[in-house]
Amino acid sequence: MHDLTADRPDFDAVQTFTLEASGIRGDLVRLGGALDEIVTRHDYPPALAVLLGEMLTLTVMQSSLMKYDGIFTLQTKGDGPVKMMVADATSQGHLRGYAGFDAKRLEALLARGGGETLAVADILGQGYLAFTVDQGEHTERYQGIVELTGQTLADCLQHYFKQSEQILCGLVVAAARVEGAWRAGGLILQRVPDQGGAARKSHQDLSTAPGEDSGEAEDWRRAMILQASCTPGELLDWNLPMDDLLFRLFHEEGVRVFTRRTLSARCRCSRARLEDTLRSLPRAEVEDYKKDGEVVMSCQFCNQDYRFDSDALARLYAS
Repeated sequence: MHDLTADRPDFDAVQTFTLEASGIRGDLVRLGGALDEIVTRHDYPPALAVLLGEMLTLTVMQSSLMKYDGIFTLQTKGDGPVKMMVADATSQGHLRGYAGFDAKRLEALLARGGGETLAVADILGQGYLAFTVDQGEHTERYQGIVELTGQTLADCLQHYFKQSEQILCGLVVAAARVEGAWRAGGLILQRVPDQGGAARKSHQDLSTAPGEDSGEAEDWRRAMILQASCTPGELLDWNLPMDDLLFRLFHEEGVRVFTRRTLSARCRCSRARLEDTLRSLPRAEVEDYKKDGEVVMSCQFCNQDYRFDSDALARLYAS
């Protein structure tokens, strides 16, 4: 497969920055070839591909806010036509994603909606958004969960930050198929905790106490106005470098960028892992899974098939 972003250093990357005038932290994320590779491995309707592109972008943005060595996973589960979506990012920048859906229900929903972008409540139904940080078997997993609330996935994540973390957070996300390939982009701004370690006042606190921290409140409102001026076209523009976009938006705020991190599509499935799974099952049970003389196991993420014929199974159980 041709790498769509081999000569596009401003895609498949996440750029962390701060606004020096206000102490606000941000991340600019762009996905190109990595997203296209993940999405085109499955026959997703365009509306669902857009949603998965947004999901992967939000995964990168939220994981970039955290310090971890392992796997960050963002997942939705609901009773709508799209029963679940999952995306994860490793601390090395490897991405994968998958959406499980009822094709008939989703087709009917899109037909009623004219094929346009649908609200989360329509496509996902009632359910939850959860994230997990897994740093290995010898560490405790960290998990957060929030009800699916809002018109978009970004709304749901903002609801989590507001309700669970009490942190100010602003999000802008876009995904689309442009010139025959999938692209996505996102911009997140977040209050940096005070030096003492406590998070600054939430949006509700600031709005109900205008006399306190009025400078911080004004800084945040100004940052939100500048962020809102960022268009989907700018986020997805091949020819607009990340640094130029950040300078265009925040040059009056004293924007300072840090080392950029690259991203790539990479699944963690392997034949060795599946062999371990098969060995854990009774041989007679595995024989029942055979079709046309072989057991076929498929990875939901990358859609790759792993085949085990009678000779392969004999060698596997003999070892």
